[in-house]
Amino acid sequence: METGELNCEKRAVKPRGTITALRRQGRVPAVIYGPGSVPTPVSVSGSELRDRLSAASHTRIVRLKSGASDLDGRHVIFKEVQRAPVSGAVLHADLYEVDLKRAIQVEVPLRFTGRARGVADGGILQPLVRAMTVECLPLEIPEAIEIDVSGLGVHDVIHVSEVKVSGNAKPIFDSDYAVVSVLPPTVAEAPTPQAAGVEGAPEEGAPAEAATAGAPAPAEGTPKEGAAPAAAAAGGAAKKAEPAAKK
Repeated sequence: METGELNCEKRAVKPRGTITALRRQGRVPAVIYGPGSVPTPVSVSGSELRDRLSAASHTRIVRLKSGASDLDGRHVIFKEVQRAPVSGAVLHADLYEVDLKRAIQVEVPLRFTGRARGVADGGILQPLVRAMTVECLPLEIPEAIEIDVSGLGVHDVIHVSEVKVSGNAKPIFDSDYAVVSVLPPTVAEAPTPQAAGVEGAPEEGAPAEAATAGAPAPAEGTPKEGAAPAAAAAGGAAKKAEPAAKK
């Protein structure tokens, strides 16, 4: 594992406008902390920090250079980086101090190699995680963990316990979770009769006459729907009128 260098300076935390003034000068506020050490607020060059972050996969360990004797020569890793939500500019960085002689736990990205046998059969390679935690000495952190998927068929799965890590790095996991799998090919379903519609059914929005055009006409003399109640009502009214006429 290669190491990079990063220049830093101690910074004041008060007054409140100090951080704003630092950012206007092109610098980024940061803090250095670690086991057995007191957190130390520092500032670093924004452009230099971006260069170190872009090469972080190759230079996980960063050696600090500073005019302050208690900072110069310390080794750190990037623990957390805060960015602006829109521009993506780095707003703050957490630098975790490491002892080169003591093992640490870090996340290492996964790199899938080969063409899965199930993909040739129409399946889809589905990575389930993109990184895994390992424990090793700081200078032995692998750049990436390669996983050969060429032997995977459809529905096959590689679990974390099956992953081989190079060097002295040791995988750390509580459960034997799945890392990558090959999903079966997706097939579009054929339309069902209900979806296609019943043959001869009127289209939505068609006039009612079109739906009943082929229906037989009622026989002559047959009262239409609603005619019988009307006739009964008329007959009752005539009967009530007869006594009045006799008087």
